[in-house]
Amino acid sequence: MAEKIYDVIVVGSGASGGVLATNLHLAGMNVLLLEAGKKFDRKTFPRTEADYSTQLFWGGGLEFSADARLAFMRGKCVGGTTIVNQCDLDRFDDVAFADWRAASGVDFFSLPAMTPYYDAVQKHLHIHEFTPDEFTENAKQFIRGCDAMGYRWGPLHRGQSDCRLKEGNDCIGCLGGCQLDSKQSTWVCFLQRVPDLPMVTEFTAEKLEIGKETVKVHGAGREGKQTFTGKNAVCAGGAFGNAVLLHNSGLKNRLPALGKGFCMHPQLMFFGLFDHPVNAHKGAFQSVCSHDPGFRAAGFKLENVYAPPISIAMLYAKMGREGQAFIKNYAYYGCIEAAIRDEPAGELSTDKKGRLVIKKTFTAQDESRAAQAKSVIQNIFEKAGAKKFIPASFRFGLHLMGGCAMGVDEKSSVVGPDFALHGTNNVFISDSSIFPNAPGINPYFTIMALSQKLSDELSAR
Repeated sequence: MAEKIYDVIVVGSGASGGVLATNLHLAGMNVLLLEAGKKFDRKTFPRTEADYSTQLFWGGGLEFSADARLAFMRGKCVGGTTIVNQCDLDRFDDVAFADWRAASGVDFFSLPAMTPYYDAVQKHLHIHEFTPDEFTENAKQFIRGCDAMGYRWGPLHRGQSDCRLKEGNDCIGCLGGCQLDSKQSTWVCFLQRVPDLPMVTEFTAEKLEIGKETVKVHGAGREGKQTFTGKNAVCAGGAFGNAVLLHNSGLKNRLPALGKGFCMHPQLMFFGLFDHPVNAHKGAFQSVCSHDPGFRAAGFKLENVYAPPISIAMLYAKMGREGQAFIKNYAYYGCIEAAIRDEPAGELSTDKKGRLVIKKTFTAQDESRAAQAKSVIQNIFEKAGAKKFIPASFRFGLHLMGGCAMGVDEKSSVVGPDFALHGTNNVFISDSSIFPNAPGINPYFTIMALSQKLSDELSAR
């Protein structure tokens, strides 16, 4: 039997891969989508925090830096991290794009140039702006504190169609997969539109074999070792997945910048204890954020947020009676999260067994920004009437970015302005791993827009 050769093999089904595979399939191309995780839907998502942490995330819930001081979260299922994120959707501003242009030399990193691709993606999304009647007590405390301090704030823009909040639904459940198909994941908004798209799940891509005419993807799945062949391949595994795949494909010597420039948005959680129930876990648990230009210039943003009980206990990281006393007040905490715009100083590599190695620590600038954010949040809680301020000691990273930076200089970047790996014309990347630095804005919408741009260009080819 002749070997089957696909037009494009897409490795990963999240914010990038879900958009690309759908668009290319609808354009008439012969596409194969490979996903390391399982396929779930609204009826089969795990129902408890313990179950979804182990079944929907890499590492059983968390992955750790080499020194174990930082933890990271990324989805492992059809839809990737879009299944388990909060789906905040914002376009990047001139600050983020200007920094990217300066770092990369890529001229389409601008809001005018990217607007057509944002618009094209938005045709398939419902973006909801939260209204005052949807603000929970946790959100109202954030607002009261910000108003008292003179800090600017605004409603979040979230990808959702109908969360049925008035019926008593609690959006905190979305962290384990939306059971209403309301959250605008790539599974809901893209992949469900193409039920005939060839897809292999529970398959881990381990190595690329790049030739002049084809790309072979070697890996392992439920049927053991397998190899798939395409004329083109798109790496859509995010910062961690792409770094592992390309390192294990022996490309480090050819791509000296591979794995460098890893960044994220470190998430720092802070609690305010109130003398009345806040019930931050009820309703739209995340609906407002800072819109203060001073915070933007200082390199951080704030959001009202919360987490399920196991995660809250881990964030506090205390044991015994102290830990029990803390978690007993679960319903009485207000919570504000600081997302830091960190420096791209991390590095991703693999060990002798091909396993991911994450070298990432806070720089002096990161620590300074974290300290400033902490001070601001403490002021907000005090003005909102909290009787005690409690910083969480546990630091974790979301929005994993970099490691395959886009740029015009082959020595300092991995991917060119055409989204192709330097030195190739058939291996492409358009996900968060190509980010030159941290934007300080939720990256989901921009990953989709960049992937829309790449899918348009591949379709035209």
